[in-house]
Amino acid sequence: MKQLAWLLALLGCLTVTNSSAEIILGNQTNADMNIGCLFPLTGRGGLYGEDSKIGIQLALEQLSTKPNRYPSLKILIKDSRSKASRATRLVKELVQEHQVRFICGVVNSSIAWQVAQVTQEENVFFIGTDHASSRMTGSGTRPLYFRVSNNTQQSMLAGAKYIREHFSFSAENPIRISYIGPDYEYGYTVWDDLENSLKQQNVNYEVVTTLWPTLYEPNYSNFIQALLKKPTDLIINSMWGGDLVTFIQQANNTSLFKHAQFANFDTGANFEVLAALGNNMPEGLILASRHHNNWPETEFNQWFVSRFYELSGHYPSYAAEGAYSGIIAIAEAVRLAGVNASNEELQHVLENLMIKLPEDPIGFTSYMDANTHQLQQVISIGTSTNDKSLPPAARLLNNWSVYYPDRRQSH
Repeated sequence: MKQLAWLLALLGCLTVTNSSAEIILGNQTNADMNIGCLFPLTGRGGLYGEDSKIGIQLALEQLSTKPNRYPSLKILIKDSRSKASRATRLVKELVQEHQVRFICGVVNSSIAWQVAQVTQEENVFFIGTDHASSRMTGSGTRPLYFRVSNNTQQSMLAGAKYIREHFSFSAENPIRISYIGPDYEYGYTVWDDLENSLKQQNVNYEVVTTLWPTLYEPNYSNFIQALLKKPTDLIINSMWGGDLVTFIQQANNTSLFKHAQFANFDTGANFEVLAALGNNMPEGLILASRHHNNWPETEFNQWFVSRFYELSGHYPSYAAEGAYSGIIAIAEAVRLAGVNASNEELQHVLENLMIKLPEDPIGFTSYMDANTHQLQQVISIGTSTNDKSLPPAARLLNNWSVYYPDRRQSH
């Protein structure tokens, strides 16, 4: 029943509710550091907030195995309700009433942009764990903002490399690409980053069409028909969550997946999408995610996935590892700089941060880029194949293509 409720929540058929607008984790009485986290705990985005909460619990569990090494943390999780006005108000409340020095979380890129402005005004750090717009990590623009999950620029660069390696094109015969993405900040940034990356990788391409459905669009029939009307080699989709599920379900009733190859290089293989679709997920789609439950096959990732399942009764969405990463990053920064460190000292430590995460393959440790404040990670792209090892998903990714950041560091 717990899995059924989870899947219904993803599809928007059930509103996730929580009796409290605030959850407190960690040391509630005498913590060394207060942290405020903003996630949707109710409504359509509630799954990501609930999974983030469990990811934070796993981070605290890891930190508790080394009690004398890491500072004690009090973590206040507030329900953003996916609303920018509420999120920005909560930042001020957390800083002024609860004396937090770190804000973490935020799912939506447009909301994150506004939260970053307020955290800068309040002179506190913002550790982004979910949203992906690369506009957030421009060189030197926000000294107190750091992101610990892949941004769209990283995902699209990996996607462009994948296209270069797996598709045929030439100066005379460019690869024909159609793009469909949500009509807001995230969708636009994905397309800009993809075009820039294709040019960087010297991929000769032709744009067949670009389509912009609204977020939470219920009917994609006209968009699917528009994609079917023109010859295309590759359809690139940047929808996520319930929107991607709905699109694939509706496309299954057409010849779209025979018309052209289909890719989603950022969120297509998020586990909640695979689980919601089950046997309705086609095989052979080119997909990626910010965290995979079946890659890398390391003890650390297997612990993270299995322990999450023990606590929740379902396998984690990518949001869980993002929230885990955010808390680990804060704890490590405070450990290195000291609980009484100035913002300048904490910023310096964060700019040189290295943290081992469940998504890191053997021999690689995620590290922060000091210039952009964007964590550098390995990105893996695969194809959907028949695999029922993590139910209710019936397809998982295999046939991996793995892309390291330009500067590799092994620890």
